[in-house]
Amino acid sequence: MAFPTAVNSQITDSITQANTKVLGDAPAVAMGNLFVATSQALSNAAHNATNNQQQSYVTMQASTTQGVSTLLSVDTASTGIATTEILGLK
Repeated sequence: MAFPTAVNSQITDSITQANTKVLGDAPAVAMGNLFVATSQALSNAAHNATNNQQQSYVTMQASTTQGVSTLLSVDTASTGIATTEILGLK
């Protein structure tokens, strides 16, 4: 530091130390911000994966229900046609 100054030397020393601390903390703050951003991105990815899995289960259940309904209606339709032919209603 340049001596003599118009400002008290204790004040200039205090400012210099505070600025040095800010510069020293910068890498830690940057890494903390990186960790926060990374954790938020990973949590969003996990949430999206869970949501996609739930939606696929809904789709699979709907397709299974439709398939079973189709199988049961085919049996009913063939029974109706056979009954019509047996009774001679055609």
